Amino acid sequence: MQLQEWLRSLCSHAGLKGSEAEELWSLLPSLSTSSLLGLGALASLTVYWLLTRPQPVRPPCDLQAQSVGDPSCRRSALLKDDNLLEFYYDDIRTVYEMFQRGLRISGDGPCLGYRKPGQPYEWISYSEVAQQAQWMGSGMIAKGCQQFVGVYSPNRPEWVISEMACYTYSMALVPLYDTLGTEAMVHILNLAEMSLVVCDREERAALLLECKEKGMTPKVSCLVLFNDFSQAFGERAKKCEVDVLYREQLMVSGCQRSAETLFKHTCFLVLPQPQDLAVVCFTSGTTGTPDLRASLISLPVPSQGSFVIRQEDVSISYLPLAHMFERMIQVPEWGSREGGSYLVHFPMISSKILGSVTSPLQGALLHYAVGRKQAELCRGIVRNNSLWDKLVFKKIQASLGGNLRFALTASAPISCTVLSFLRATMGCMICEGYGQTECTGGCTFSLIGDSSTGHVGAPLPCAMVKVVDIPDMNYFAKNGEGEICIRGPSVFKGYLKDPERTAEALDSDGWLHTGDVGQWLPNGTLRIIDRKKHIFKLCQGEYVAPEKIENVYMRSVPVLQVFVHGDSLQSYVVGIVVPDREVFVEWAKERAFVGSYQELCHNPDVKNAVLEDMRAVGKEAGLKSFEQVKELYLHPEMFSIANGLLTPTLKSRRQFPLEGVQAFFSVEMVPLSCLSG
Repeated sequence: MQLQEWLRSLCSHAGLKGSEAEELWSLLPSLSTSSLLGLGALASLTVYWLLTRPQPVRPPCDLQAQSVGDPSCRRSALLKDDNLLEFYYDDIRTVYEMFQRGLRISGDGPCLGYRKPGQPYEWISYSEVAQQAQWMGSGMIAKGCQQFVGVYSPNRPEWVISEMACYTYSMALVPLYDTLGTEAMVHILNLAEMSLVVCDREERAALLLECKEKGMTPKVSCLVLFNDFSQAFGERAKKCEVDVLYREQLMVSGCQRSAETLFKHTCFLVLPQPQDLAVVCFTSGTTGTPDLRASLISLPVPSQGSFVIRQEDVSISYLPLAHMFERMIQVPEWGSREGGSYLVHFPMISSKILGSVTSPLQGALLHYAVGRKQAELCRGIVRNNSLWDKLVFKKIQASLGGNLRFALTASAPISCTVLSFLRATMGCMICEGYGQTECTGGCTFSLIGDSSTGHVGAPLPCAMVKVVDIPDMNYFAKNGEGEICIRGPSVFKGYLKDPERTAEALDSDGWLHTGDVGQWLPNGTLRIIDRKKHIFKLCQGEYVAPEKIENVYMRSVPVLQVFVHGDSLQSYVVGIVVPDREVFVEWAKERAFVGSYQELCHNPDVKNAVLEDMRAVGKEAGLKSFEQVKELYLHPEMFSIANGLLTPTLKSRRQFPLEGVQAFFSVEMVPLSCLSG
């Protein structure tokens, strides 16, 4: 009877008709017992495979039509009509309400985690965060805070609690960070008229105190520290009438104030409204200040409809909390359906993370395993339990905890090679997004199930995206190319106290002009192809847009980072390339070049081979001859914020002094004269 059931199941899954099944039954009497047992085993294995085979991820819409609209202006295909999504939850209108929803839905579950080196994570619950934020915010009010509160610290739980303290009392958060520099921070403190700044340790507070002592920041009157500070520092602060407090002291003051207001039967909370200011974010290299409204929580969970959030999911961030992209990711997590965080997101430093991971297996096996996994991705299958995951990629996946389910890359371009490699080796869904601080971090996002590269996805449901003509650069909206413009509830309201720059960025119809040049692809996704503002002229009069060329050269297999430059005294452009450690040595070996990563970078024949590959990629992409790099330098160290060649948003710093280039690249860069100006 069991054999008959197996065969019936097999016939059913195989789609055999009645007559065909009867013919199969007629063969049974002539089969031996061993044959029948073998046939039964085969049937069982077939049914088991059919039931357990990996299933492709179901995308939320047709991947060949991810956006809707005309050749120039498009919206998300996830929307039913042209009405943009303003709020993800019907009962949530502010960041404060989003956090309260997380508190309610999670059942007072863990909210913020931290750990000391070599120790397990310790967790602070939602209710503890809410209580500390309430007391801390009340203490800020007691110290005379009016609207703006500065936070000058690297990522840590107290940073987020300080942020929630601001939201609880309708104050605006102003993140500060080291790479702004002293001059920019003085400008920020004075423009926002801040009286209180929260710092992590004495060294950072001392920098602000020095500015106060010199009379550069007259409004600053209180510094709140997370860590211990010396008695000498406290006495020094008193001399210039600045109070220095521990965070715990501020909370005690706030608790007393809250108790007093309750005793008087008055409401001590000042809850925000959707029109209230939430964050003022200063970006590096500008004196203008994007002012971001409390409705920044209007951004939808990017993976909606395809990614199920679980209570045990945890978010790990590699971007500073001062970065608007990090703000965009963190806020929706508070109100997630299960109350837990759920995203691990990668900026361009994902390449650096994987660069520190080495496979013990031969490069040929790694290359073959990546190819097998990429073949599965093309069929929509995303998993981390295949044979290749267990044999080859286990160490790479373990480097990020072994539980990675979702990753997001944005903030700066990522090469197609690196993105494809990450998707194969990490065994999780990895999406790419695009946006600016002025549109609350994101406006386009690749969809779950889309394994293609070379684009930044389709518009988010909260944004309308269009391209407009740039005649001088031969980009026209009728061809689906032009400057990217964004409109929607996530677009900022303007630059703080700077109406002129606000008018330059926002036109009369509310469109944010980004300065980036995009191209609509046939599947409704957006590709970044150029930059409107970064243009230089060569000596023969040709205009060159370096970021357009860099985006093309990023498609070259050995290239991880590239910088292209020139000036009006030269007839050609030069390039500086950081090769991709993951593939460079093997790529060179295939061309009969042997050596370490460092040795290969200084091998002139290898340099010429890289240059030849880049020029082939450039020719295929349609670069003109004067746009092609004529001279190249391979450098083994990644561009970074520390060495001054990346901005805090991880984009190439295009304006830096010649002597800085000489110091970094030594005299080996030829010709250095092209990098002046």
